Amino acid sequence: MDHRDAVQQVATRVADFHRRRQPFRIYHGSTNSTRPSGHAASTTVSTAGLTRVLEVDETRQTALVEPNVPMDALVAATRVHGLVPLVVMEFPGITAGGGFSGTSGESSSFREGFFDNTVNWIEMVLADGQVVKAYHDRVASEFEIQDARSDLFWGAASSFGTLGVVTLLEVRLKNAYPLVELQYYAAADMEAALRIFREAAADPTTEYLDGIIYARDHIVVCAGRQAERTSASQLQHFAGRHDDWFYLHAQRIAPKPLGDQPAPAPVVDYIPLTDYLFRYDRGGFWVGRYAYRYFRVPFTSVTRSLLDRFMHTRVMYHALHVSGLSRRYIIQDVGVPVPAAPEFLDWLDCPENFGQYPIWLCPLPAGSAGGLEGQTINASLHPDQTALMNFGVWGPATTADPSRFRSQNRRLEQKVQDLRGKKWLYAHTYYTEEEFWAIYNKAEHDSLRNKYAAEYLPSLYDKVRVQEADLPGAGSGKFEAGWKGAVKRTLWDVWPCSGLYGAYKAWRGGDYLLQKESPDQGDQSR
Repeated sequence: MDHRDAVQQVATRVADFHRRRQPFRIYHGSTNSTRPSGHAASTTVSTAGLTRVLEVDETRQTALVEPNVPMDALVAATRVHGLVPLVVMEFPGITAGGGFSGTSGESSSFREGFFDNTVNWIEMVLADGQVVKAYHDRVASEFEIQDARSDLFWGAASSFGTLGVVTLLEVRLKNAYPLVELQYYAAADMEAALRIFREAAADPTTEYLDGIIYARDHIVVCAGRQAERTSASQLQHFAGRHDDWFYLHAQRIAPKPLGDQPAPAPVVDYIPLTDYLFRYDRGGFWVGRYAYRYFRVPFTSVTRSLLDRFMHTRVMYHALHVSGLSRRYIIQDVGVPVPAAPEFLDWLDCPENFGQYPIWLCPLPAGSAGGLEGQTINASLHPDQTALMNFGVWGPATTADPSRFRSQNRRLEQKVQDLRGKKWLYAHTYYTEEEFWAIYNKAEHDSLRNKYAAEYLPSLYDKVRVQEADLPGAGSGKFEAGWKGAVKRTLWDVWPCSGLYGAYKAWRGGDYLLQKESPDQGDQSR
């Protein structure tokens, strides 16, 4: 089936829902969201077949991409033409549509912004079944497009399908080179790390920039650029079963600075481009380490090699969903104004608030706080606060008690708000509805929903809020009534029953997921 026919099928189904005024959800065939979902097929619109890269234009450096193309397949298709996307999400299974609709800022985002900022235009099926195009305002201005629907473009970005169904994207590309030259800088505190970030960002040759907090006094900043060749005798790989996990490698080669000694010179690696782009896949940054802790398995190079099949992110997400263990973890990505980063780290360091390491750092440029998903920071009053530092806060909750778990998440949300930051809504969201719309742009959201006939679809708050069934101890809600259901409910929260079930399902379904989600590079997985 060609693209037009596939889109017409989607449009026909959406128009039927619109005629009946029936809400629907979008089914993608897979997910990298941490929010559980379980909606009946009768109330979903499937885009699972939209998995093709339709065109790569070498002259314009663009790619026409259907929404369910995963990052590894997109990188493989563009590299054939000597090109690569400006922003590549670090988990290979994240799709182009998911990156656009679900907020994705990665190590090239300090320069390029979120993934949505690298999209020229989208094709979209509106909630009434109409098929339209919506353009980035940069493109609309350059080509003087009259009916550009730029409001719809930015409304759809990070709106999680609450305005319609994205069916095609034109993604910007740049020249690709075989290697990434990556420098690792060790810093003894957040202030020193911020200085390194500023200096690296000011260097026009820097293309990639992120960091890892291993402790309050040990932060590693990683700054990279593409390279065509190297005189180094050995390349550093991260994709193979016997390769190190990236975060362990960075910690080892950029150790904590000692005392008052000056910071050591940066260590340099040369990494194949694809290995670099998906360097966090094996182990899911470091979240996979918590699986070893859960199952009480020694965390060694031998066990990591033996269990490598389970430690790719596609398989890990599958296991987390079916086991329900994601309900027991703090999973938050938040951005705070750069000057507030030291205060926020001090707050996170408190065991009651989080008290765990590592934590991911990813600088984001001015303008990353605007749009439906957040408030624009007043640049005239706080010119230094238009840039944000993203903190990836991922780890086991301090408690399995649902009320205390909710309270821990809500304290984090409140701290981010106090610092005039924002959080990305792919993660667990615990705001009350009143709190949510006091932070996010309800007036604009409602105006767009009315303008583009989406009033009866779930609102942004409806789509992202955490419900009681998503809290710790709620996994038993999935079981049937009767004595069999009672036995399963009793066993589900007994260690390690739910974890073993997740591992079993991952073992049974892992190969299928890898083949389905990444036909071009099946062994690479987020």
